[in-house]
Amino acid sequence: MEVSKVSHRQHASEAGTSPSDLSSTEFGPSLLDSGGVIDRKQFVRIIIQALYTLGYRKAAAELESESGVRLQSPEYYSLLVNIITGKWEDCIATIDSIGDLEREARVMASFLVWKEHFLELLGSGDGLLMAKDVLWYRIAPLGMDRRKVHRLARSMISAEGVVPVESKVQRRVGLLLDLVAVLPPWVDVPSGRLEHLVETAVVAQIDSCSYHNSTDEVTLYEDHKCSLEQIPSTCSQILYDHKNEVWFLQFSNNGRYLASSSSDCTAIIWTVHEDDSLSVKHRLEGHLRPISFVAWSPDDKMLLTCGNGEALRLWHVDTGTCNLRFTDSLNCTISSCAWFPSSEEIVCSSWEPSNQMFTCDLEGNKLNVWEGERMPKVSDLAVTPDGQLLISICSNREIWIREFTRGKEWVIPEEHSITSLSLSRDGMSLIVNLNSQEIHLWKVDASSQVPDKFKGHKQGKYVIRSCFGGSSCLFIASGSEDSQIYIWRRHCGTPIKVLSGHSKTVNCVAWNPAKPHMLASASDDGTVRIWLANKSTTKIHQ
Repeated sequence: MEVSKVSHRQHASEAGTSPSDLSSTEFGPSLLDSGGVIDRKQFVRIIIQALYTLGYRKAAAELESESGVRLQSPEYYSLLVNIITGKWEDCIATIDSIGDLEREARVMASFLVWKEHFLELLGSGDGLLMAKDVLWYRIAPLGMDRRKVHRLARSMISAEGVVPVESKVQRRVGLLLDLVAVLPPWVDVPSGRLEHLVETAVVAQIDSCSYHNSTDEVTLYEDHKCSLEQIPSTCSQILYDHKNEVWFLQFSNNGRYLASSSSDCTAIIWTVHEDDSLSVKHRLEGHLRPISFVAWSPDDKMLLTCGNGEALRLWHVDTGTCNLRFTDSLNCTISSCAWFPSSEEIVCSSWEPSNQMFTCDLEGNKLNVWEGERMPKVSDLAVTPDGQLLISICSNREIWIREFTRGKEWVIPEEHSITSLSLSRDGMSLIVNLNSQEIHLWKVDASSQVPDKFKGHKQGKYVIRSCFGGSSCLFIASGSEDSQIYIWRRHCGTPIKVLSGHSKTVNCVAWNPAKPHMLASASDDGTVRIWLANKSTTKIHQ
């Protein structure tokens, strides 16, 4: 409750200007300079309000005195005095004097005043007849919703809503705040208006900045502008530890580790050090066939690896040991999987011996199963961070979304084959790579829309994986069959940066969620490359 607004007026009086000397004409147009768009008095008023909010009360009162501009308008002060003293007719006269007040707002403001008067009369003990007159001659003619009038009429019998004497002042202050909410904003400057304007301007500049990729605080001393150097573009390290094509990689959720998988039938967990260098933590061996993808548990304690046509394995990140081979208990070949946010349950898809999707616990026990003759082939899937939605790629050309709690389902169709799926960290957006050499960005909660499209990379024969990344997931990165990495700004279909260095197809890219300046790429040339912003030293890890 902003009772401090009364003291604002006291400071104005101390400064030597009586509120009665003010008029609403003071708040008319007066531009800061010729041709400007900012009203001088409005500008001063929101500065005064900001000073009071920050606790600089003397400075605010001094500014009121020197500028001749008051924080509150005469109409606000009139309402304040008349409400506190219970002069209801004068309150209505002030409301009627506000020329730019729309009819609906005028009716609501009048209703609030007469309603308070009505309830106070009921609470006075001997004001029943006067309350009845207020109801029928003041409130009823306003044309408000009849249910509101009937509710007040019933209170005359049941004493519902009667105002105790001790709460009268509190109710009247509440009435003032309710009136301010329906009156034009110039009557009483909306709270935090200057802060809101500044923040809106900064956010707009960030949104229009093609290269914003920083978690640093934004300065107010100059317009926001980032350079291309904010984007990871320098190869800082080349990792040669895999002995064949590297197909997939993914950073842990906390950004401290990177997992990569290869056609050499191994996966590697890398430690990401403070100086942005990487070293091998564990080499995961045991698969008999190439490993097509990995998936970190939300708590980053476990890692799933999936081999082509063989077992799904669960690894303990701290020790690098395999805790479970899921296929032993599930009797099927896993094609893709994803974690639920609890890190205690996963969802899997399988093509053999039949098409199905199912959830299971970490001991391999199936919990829910989707199967049958109409069950399509599922090639990729994801679960939103809140655990509410399951997203899967079905029959190569459909994005199937299922809401767990209500069982609601909807489909987003594509005209070309989908090769991979990636979900944003907030679970609000998804991107799919198509063999038409496009990447499409869709909103998860809407099925009838036109996607944002990204072009420039090459994809026709192989599975290429893209990702969201950077500060607030403002960027999209993708591998390409032309051995390069393409980076786009969201909602801008033309690449802002193309990275060269790999000698063969780049199969997958991953952006570090904790280090927006770090990007990793995996290639058929058998290497993993680490890309940093503003770095120039290349390290070779043997």
